[in-house]
Amino acid sequence: MSGHSKWKTNKGKKMVADAKRGAAFTKIIKELTVVAREGGGNPDTNPKLRMVMLRAKELNMPSDNVKMAIKRGTGELPGVIYENVVYEAYGPGGVAIIIEALTDNKNRTTAELRNIMSKRGGNMAGSGSVSWMFTKKGYLLIEKSQIGEEEIMSLALDAGAEDIKSDEKNYEVITSVQDFEKVKQAIQDKGIKFQDAELTMLPSSSIKLGGNEAKQLLALIDSLEEHDDVQQVYANFDIPDEILEQLASE
Repeated sequence: MSGHSKWKTNKGKKMVADAKRGAAFTKIIKELTVVAREGGGNPDTNPKLRMVMLRAKELNMPSDNVKMAIKRGTGELPGVIYENVVYEAYGPGGVAIIIEALTDNKNRTTAELRNIMSKRGGNMAGSGSVSWMFTKKGYLLIEKSQIGEEEIMSLALDAGAEDIKSDEKNYEVITSVQDFEKVKQAIQDKGIKFQDAELTMLPSSSIKLGGNEAKQLLALIDSLEEHDDVQQVYANFDIPDEILEQLASE
């Protein structure tokens, strides 16, 4: 399974505190504003907006907050103009990292992320340094207890999935960006729930880490993800499940 996806899933089990939820609200409000500005405020004609609205619903964000963020994006209400910025970097062990941010001050965000990197054993890299290792894909994570392997393969592949992988506990369903919603809906229609369902950047290869390097890398990723301007962090690490579970519970 994708190392970063396992880390997110394990860590997500304990991310229920109000402070964590408030930070997630802030990030989604920014994203709602930007996707509404880029593609309009109607989720029926703006699939990116529809996906972000679903994430907001999963977090139990008040509908008024969602509506106001969208109206700021469409210009119906005054608001801050956010800029999409993508950073590339290397973490401990040579792990490749992509950071997607939304900011109203690129210089400030760049300086703050560079500071996080230097404190946590990472280094910022030039454009194109690591992005060639990643491909944008749809990603669905499903607990095996919900459905048999033959059934999920038939269901997902018939709906347009590109690949299905499994480990002891879960299935990973990989799709193209275009077929993500169709495959997700087909699986949902069978009453199956997802541990994770998102458009993500999947690496072509992974770097195995253990011990202190694993702990240092995950501390770096946590620090990046906690920054208010950072929307997503992608990395090509492979850390054993027992280490991920241990660190996620600390």
